[in-house]
Amino acid sequence: MSALVVYETSYGSTAAVARAVAEGIARHLLVRVVPVGDPGADQATEDTLVVIGGPTHAFGMSRAATRREAQERHDELPTARPGIRDWIGLLPADRPDRLYATFDTRVAGARHLPGSAARAAERALRHGGHHIVVRGESFYVVGTDGPLLPDEEVRARNWGEHLARTVTALWARP
Repeated sequence: MSALVVYETSYGSTAAVARAVAEGIARHLLVRVVPVGDPGADQATEDTLVVIGGPTHAFGMSRAATRREAQERHDELPTARPGIRDWIGLLPADRPDRLYATFDTRVAGARHLPGSAARAAERALRHGGHHIVVRGESFYVVGTDGPLLPDEEVRARNWGEHLARTVTALWARP
């Protein structure tokens, strides 16, 4: 069994969470971590667990316009880089033995606001017939640009280990 962690990031906080989640998963499974636009993100054929993470933009998954706004906020030239919404939309019909999990990063003050990229990604995956192993998780940042709140990377590492233990337990059943 192996895992793939695919992530989208605007300011680096989601990438840090993805790496921490992968560290937790690595305690039990082989794992690769790739940004959503990387060619390795499209090679999930052998992976049992696929974890997808992205920043929450406008109460859900990013869109081309919200990614462009984030790039411009950092004085970057806008590029047409893909997001997790695009990646999920291109997933082929799935194998019944592959499991998915989602996470997002959100502004700490938005804990009680509606909307979550993780929940939106989960809905899109279910709509595509994909199997979710655990409910999506949110990790919190200070302000729009981050950084992560203290201990969020530890929490992400623990969540990744929980995912890996859950998946290995499911596949150990007769």
